[in-house]
Amino acid sequence: QVLLVESGGGLVQTGGSLRLSCVASGIIFSDNTMGWYRQAPGKQREFVATITTVGSTNYADSVKGRFTISRDNAKNTVYLQMNSLRPEDTAVYSCKAVRGFRIYWGQGTQVTVSS
Repeated sequence: QVLLVESGGGLVQTGGSLRLSCVASGIIFSDNTMGWYRQAPGKQREFVATITTVGSTNYADSVKGRFTISRDNAKNTVYLQMNSLRPEDTAVYSCKAVRGFRIYWGQGTQVTVSS
């Protein structure tokens, strides 16, 4: 059984920081491209960041320079360091694992940024 479990969300003030974690089990973690996505109330889920099996990263324009994605293959964990948070970053953040046609999602963790 594949499980992706996110943690690290919470309530933070504008300008604050959070670090999200996503621990994977049931997959060969190092063979998967990992990503973070978010969904705000009333909006569609949107791409935030991805990191490939060799460590190449990609970011949405809205988070470039503020968020950093990283992975620790020894811990089967992908991280999202979020700095300079803004109210518009408020959303449920979910991680995604992709290997070929196999795609898995976590349940998400809530991030709320107060103004």
